[in-house]
Amino acid sequence: MSSEERRTFGAHLSARLERLPSARPVWLIICALALGGWFELYDVFLTAYVGPGMVREGIFSHQSQSFFDLTSLGAFVAAMFLGVFVGTLLIANLADRIGRRKVFVIALLVYAIASGIMAFQHDPYAIVFWRVISGIGVGAELVTIDAYVSEFIPARLRGRSYAFVQAIQYTSIPTIAFLSWQLVPLAPMGLTGWRWVVLFGCVGAVVVWLIRMGLPESPRWLVQKERYKEAEDVVRRLEAKVMKSTGEPLPEVLASDIIPVEVTKPGVKNEMWRAPYRRRTIMLLVFNFFQSIGYYGFASWIPTLLAMKGVNFTHSLLYSFVIAFASPLGPLIAMMFADKIERKWLVSGSALAIAIVGTVFSWQSQAAMLVVLGLLLSLASTCMTFSYRTYQAELFPTRFRAKAIGMVYSVSRISGMLSGFTISWILHEAGVNGVFLLISFAMAIVVFTIGIFGPRTLNRRLEEISP
Repeated sequence: MSSEERRTFGAHLSARLERLPSARPVWLIICALALGGWFELYDVFLTAYVGPGMVREGIFSHQSQSFFDLTSLGAFVAAMFLGVFVGTLLIANLADRIGRRKVFVIALLVYAIASGIMAFQHDPYAIVFWRVISGIGVGAELVTIDAYVSEFIPARLRGRSYAFVQAIQYTSIPTIAFLSWQLVPLAPMGLTGWRWVVLFGCVGAVVVWLIRMGLPESPRWLVQKERYKEAEDVVRRLEAKVMKSTGEPLPEVLASDIIPVEVTKPGVKNEMWRAPYRRRTIMLLVFNFFQSIGYYGFASWIPTLLAMKGVNFTHSLLYSFVIAFASPLGPLIAMMFADKIERKWLVSGSALAIAIVGTVFSWQSQAAMLVVLGLLLSLASTCMTFSYRTYQAELFPTRFRAKAIGMVYSVSRISGMLSGFTISWILHEAGVNGVFLLISFAMAIVVFTIGIFGPRTLNRRLEEISP
C-alpha cells in the first residue's frame, strides 16, 4: 500500500468512526472499559476509607513524626501514588507499542494480584511495597483507558462518554465507603475489616478481567501500526452491530467528512516537546502537578479530616459514605452539558469551585454543614476529573497519545505522593485550615494554567486538534 493509499484509508476509517450514532454497541464498549476502571478507582480511593482502620490496628499512625515517616498513614497514601507514577510514565508507554487492549488487560490483573497479597500483610513496610505494585497496575490502566476511549468515540459524544465512564467508575467510591463503614470497625472471621474491603476489590477485578478479554483493539492505533486489515475488521464488525441495534443503515461518508490523516511512523523522538505539542505538554505538566494536590488532598483524607474536625471514628466513616454518593452523581449530571460547554472552562470552573467550597468547609464545625459542603466538593472534584481526562487525551495524536498522557499524568502522581507526606505534616502543624489553604492555592494555579493557555477542543475531531 502506497503512502497516499495509507493516508486515504486512515482518513476514511476515521470518518466512519465519527459517523457512528449513540447506539448500544458503542456504549457497551465504553461500559466494559469503565467496569475495569471501577476497580482501579476503588484502589485509588481505598486509602481514605481503610486508612482509619489501619491506624486503629496500629499499623500506621495518623501524623508524621518526620516528613518521610514510612510508618505514618502518609506513607500508605504516597505508596499508591508512587506506583501509579511508574505505571503512567513507564508501563503505559507500552500501549503505544503493543496496543491499548493488551496493556489494560494485563494492568488489571497486576492490580488484583498485588492487592490480594497486600490484604494479608501486617508489617507497614510490606504493605507499602505491595501498595506500590498495585499502583503500577492502576497507573497503566487509567492512562490506557483514556487513550482508548478518545480513539473509539465520535467527537460529538466524547465528553458524554468520559462522563459516563467516570459515573460508572465512581460508583466504587460509595461502595468502598459503605463497605468500610460496615466492616472497618469489625473483624469478621478474625480478619480485620479493612482487609476484607481490599479483598472485595481483588475478586471483582478478576471477574471484570474476564469480561475485558473480549474487547477489540483501537482501530486508530492499528492504522498507525499499518495493520489495516485488522483495523477494517474491527470497524466493520462494530458497524454491523450498530446497524443491527438501530435497525437503520449508517449515513454515507461524504467527502467533506474526510480529514486528511498524516501517516507517520511512531516514535519520533521527543515529539511532545516540539511545536505544536510543546506548549500543550508544559501546560498539562503544570496543571497535573497542582490538580492532584487539590483533588486528592480532600478525596484521600476525608475521613481523617472529619475526625480532625471533631467527628468520632464511626461517624466519620458514615459521613464519608454519604459524601461519597456525590462521586458518581457528578458525572451523571455533567452528561447533560459535557459536550455543550468548552472543555477548558469546565476544568477551570470546577477547580475554582473546589477552592471556594473547600475554604468554607475549613471554617465549619457543624456535622450537617460538613456533609453538605463535602457533597459539593465531591461534585466539583468529579466534574473536574472527567473533564481534564477528556481534555488531555484530545490534545495529542494517536501515534504517541498514551505516552504523552502517561508523561503529563505521571507528574500528578509525584505531587500526589508528596501530598501524602505534606498533608500529614500540615495536619500536625496547622490543622484542617492549613490543609484547605494548600488546596485553594493549588486550584488557583489550575484555573490560571488551563484558562489562559488551554486550546479549545469542543466537538473537534482528533485529526483537527492534532493536525
